[in-house]
Amino acid sequence: MDALIYTAMSGAERALRAQQVHANNLANLETAGFRADFELATQQVVPGFGYDTRVMSRMQANALSAREGTVRETGRDLDVALQGNGYLAVEWGDGEAYTRAGSLTVDADGALTVNGRPVLGDGGPITLPPFQRVAIGTDGTISVQQPGQETLQPVDKLKLVRADGADLTKNEAGLIVPRDGGQLEVDNTVTVRSRHLEGSNVSAVEELVATMNLNRDFEMQMKLYKASDSMAEAGNRLIRD
Repeated sequence: MDALIYTAMSGAERALRAQQVHANNLANLETAGFRADFELATQQVVPGFGYDTRVMSRMQANALSAREGTVRETGRDLDVALQGNGYLAVEWGDGEAYTRAGSLTVDADGALTVNGRPVLGDGGPITLPPFQRVAIGTDGTISVQQPGQETLQPVDKLKLVRADGADLTKNEAGLIVPRDGGQLEVDNTVTVRSRHLEGSNVSAVEELVATMNLNRDFEMQMKLYKASDSMAEAGNRLIRD
């Protein structure tokens, strides 16, 4: 009975936390470059006195879906979609983090940003000179046509990295980082598609099915909890008698 209570209680808690993961995925269904989260759980023996049969489920850090989202043409010069398992590097604290969001903007000081964070190039944050036109090549090279000029001149290059085999997670800002706290290496084979954007890789159907399954799991855990409570009460009555 004691073991059943721990199992039911921890199973219900896992279902509730997993619901939060899938709810967040659905909330970002239309967020460009969003990577869906997978919830992970493992078993943990309850510490303290008692038998080893007392086991709880424990939520681990979430994993990321590496599936590519749908790419659509926007016609905007500063929109880029990354091919394969590549990422853009952005400034984060004293280091860097990564994103698939490709809707770049230029602020009043010429700094290139995405979602308000500086985009990194070969030499650090990218700052563009005044320009009439901008173009981004397939290798991430940024070229601008400055006032009074007739041709495009390269001024910087996006820092493009690849995450093949890397164990990735998300930080508190929702940016992608290696789980070990390191940095991804620059990969010159990563290519981008200018004037395109990649959408979220969340599947609404998969998320809704997962949510329904979690609802059923939670209901089952609650029935087990009530059953264990009834069994404990029956045991108490036997002892009293």
